[in-house]
Amino acid sequence: SFVETFDKLDRSRWYISDGWSNGDHQNCTWSAKQVSVSDGTLKLGFQPEQSKGRDYVCGEVQTFKRFSYGTFEVRMKAAAGSGLNTGFFSFIGPVHKQPHDEIDFEVLGRDPSKVQVNQYVNGKSVGSAKKVDVAGGADKEFHDYAFVWQKDRIAWYVDGKLVEEATDPAKLPSHPSKIYLSLWGSNTLKSWMGAFVSPERQVTAEVKRVAYTAPGDACQFPESIVCKLHKGTQ
Repeated sequence: SFVETFDKLDRSRWYISDGWSNGDHQNCTWSAKQVSVSDGTLKLGFQPEQSKGRDYVCGEVQTFKRFSYGTFEVRMKAAAGSGLNTGFFSFIGPVHKQPHDEIDFEVLGRDPSKVQVNQYVNGKSVGSAKKVDVAGGADKEFHDYAFVWQKDRIAWYVDGKLVEEATDPAKLPSHPSKIYLSLWGSNTLKSWMGAFVSPERQVTAEVKRVAYTAPGDACQFPESIVCKLHKGTQ
């Protein structure tokens, strides 16, 4: 279990993606220069800049460690802009010599009034890809997002409220995964992310806190969904 409040960027916990992209669908190259920490906030940037054949650079961090069942939480403010994606998710895949398993929160900048929840098993999207309202807007202020991953269930929460769950055994990831925080863009995924609109200057997503609580461990901070669930309120 851990709680990260970004007093600094703990390089023993976080790996900064730098110098590549995730595929042709991504119009930006991950850049360490788009990752910074100040005033207890992790900032992930996206901005116009030529890098390795792409016209933009973007920011991502990932944990070195892999985490299995437990509670995953973030307090973040997403970036707005059609064609942009702010993500908090668990992921493992072929790049790690494992099947592709994933559990997602994604704010699509085309409509930051909502957050999308979804999951992947063995490389296939098996979730509802449900879009959930975020009161006041995911880009306007900080909100709390959490998912509880158990062997027989995934439950997603937004600001402490249960918004989606999955219980079908065929639709539940099972491989320990890394935790990712990212901001990226796409010119091609228009039906999902909207037509890309180039920002004139850097836009940022901001993260105040990330936490993982192992099954059976005590809740680690007062706002944690673990505290609320232990009190029997969902």
